[in-house]
Amino acid sequence: MDFDDEDHGAKLLQAQTHIYNQTFSFINSMSLKCAIDLCIPDVIHKYGQPMPLSQLVASLPIHPSKNGSIHRLMQILTHSGFFSQQKVTENELEVRYMLTTASRLLVKDHPFSMTSLLQVILDPILLNPWYQFSTWFTNEDPTPFHTQNGMTFWDYASREPKLNNLFNDAMTSDTRLISSVVIEKCKEVFKGLESLVDVGGGMGTMVKAIANSFPQLKCIVFDLPHVVADLQGTQNVKFVGGDMFEAIPPADSILLKCILHNWNDDECSKILKKCKEAITSKCKEGKVIIIDVVMGNEMGDSELEETKLFYDMQMMALVTGKERKEKDWAKLIFSAGFSNYKITPVLGFKSLIEVYL
Repeated sequence: MDFDDEDHGAKLLQAQTHIYNQTFSFINSMSLKCAIDLCIPDVIHKYGQPMPLSQLVASLPIHPSKNGSIHRLMQILTHSGFFSQQKVTENELEVRYMLTTASRLLVKDHPFSMTSLLQVILDPILLNPWYQFSTWFTNEDPTPFHTQNGMTFWDYASREPKLNNLFNDAMTSDTRLISSVVIEKCKEVFKGLESLVDVGGGMGTMVKAIANSFPQLKCIVFDLPHVVADLQGTQNVKFVGGDMFEAIPPADSILLKCILHNWNDDECSKILKKCKEAITSKCKEGKVIIIDVVMGNEMGDSELEETKLFYDMQMMALVTGKERKEKDWAKLIFSAGFSNYKITPVLGFKSLIEVYL
């Protein structure tokens, strides 16, 4: 190959760097997991001020032979935005580390802590199916997870307490943040409503927050019988077991938070039709409230776009669902017999979609 053309050579080297970068990108994830396993965000948080490297090393449960390696771990985590460094003065040669907004979300006792999400996504149970990805394309299995484990994600979770607990904890922490934003920024969504059913609502985190802010709402958490069997309700929150593909309890409004992206179009159509049947006709404000990803409205935000693409690939690897563009949502909504919808993109990489009768 002729390298006389300087521009051509530079492009090849740039391409080589890009390939290295993408190949090594897993190192960001695994370095972050290591920091969580060692409780580094918690240690710095408890220190209460910029923490010297030597103090950080002395506070970690590591072997003395590894003391010199912590600064290298902190170096990449600082580069990826999880810690920041206090500038070193001439009289102070030792670097000090501080939390960033991202690492504050990785402190275990933070009300919106995301540590459980990171732990479940990076657990071998969910990582191993990726090694079957190319094999899956050559067979009839529904997902790479099925190729790896011989069963669906949902069946595996029901049999494996570790996965079930990690997954439920991750969904609960995600719901805490989402519900706080919904209550703060989307109050009008609940105006005129008297009852709400949270389909697939799990432990009831979302509904409890909504019920506290809108006490006029009578709320039901609707999930599989084994999920809600031992859960206790309150004055305006009840737990009901059942199957959303069979029937949904009647109410003015139905909430579907991160449910539909787990299912294919036919399954989503069935769920939405059951929602329409469940909405009581007496309420003019009756609606379905969907919280999910809407692809294609990133407005030039490359990280937001990448997060959505990652989420879509995760759906392909684990379940039969997918993330959808607005036109895909519209097709689902209208085919289920609804008249209109409104998308409000106020939940980070997710959106709130109101679906009207």
